[in-house]
Amino acid sequence: MKVAIFNNETSESQRVTKLLRAEIDRVGLEYDAAHPEVVITIGGDGTLLSAFHHYVDKLDQIRFVGIHTGHLGFYTDWRNFEIDDLVDSLVQDSGQSVSYPLLDMQAIYSDGTVDKYIALNEATIRNIIRTMVCDVYINNQLFENFRGDGLCISTPTGSTAYNKSVGGAIMDPNSIGFQLAEMASLNNRVFRTLGSPIIFGAQTKLMLRLRDVNDHVMTCDREKLRLKVQKGSRYLMELSFQVSQKKIYFARYRHSNFWNRVKDSFIGGAK
Repeated sequence: MKVAIFNNETSESQRVTKLLRAEIDRVGLEYDAAHPEVVITIGGDGTLLSAFHHYVDKLDQIRFVGIHTGHLGFYTDWRNFEIDDLVDSLVQDSGQSVSYPLLDMQAIYSDGTVDKYIALNEATIRNIIRTMVCDVYINNQLFENFRGDGLCISTPTGSTAYNKSVGGAIMDPNSIGFQLAEMASLNNRVFRTLGSPIIFGAQTKLMLRLRDVNDHVMTCDREKLRLKVQKGSRYLMELSFQVSQKKIYFARYRHSNFWNRVKDSFIGGAK
């Protein structure tokens, strides 16, 4: 098996990386950062997001494993004191995995060019100066005219991240689909939107057609791929979203209950 390590720069993550690398060498696993079969991330969910985008062109060849060295993460199953147990699981690996859906995003510009992105958590579009105005199409049919701060489009596993903070629903990670959540929409006698999150199925295509070409910013997995969408005479016209053909795979050596994580993270000691 070929293994790679992807870590953040904290002192604790650096310490765990050295320990893990030594154990990998000791048991005879092959370390290969260029063409790994298993990528072990050390840090938190942000580190795993970075690793995901670093290896995005090799997703069908890689399974991820996350070690968290700080607060509990939704993508990180192992603690920093479980290195020996993790290495034992790597040695005994039989190819077990669990997969989750991803989000395809296409940005269509005024000059006819198209940029393509893939999100593990979410994509967002907002206007940083004024109210954002766009037409929302579902399967090529006009659904509503949105006015507000912006829109967040998230995957099931990303529903506990930024999506939740803007009032989106938490989706079961076994669902195949994606979600649209509003950011501070304007709802009055003149302007009206649905005003609630919308969960789409696996075959749905969502399109956003912008009314104003100035001062928009879009993101893919938040800070990881932040882009200003206007450059000279080239400006963003449309964004489209749908469930990706690709998936992310995690090497699951033990079961981690998603709803227990949700409870621990957001509710705490409820009985």
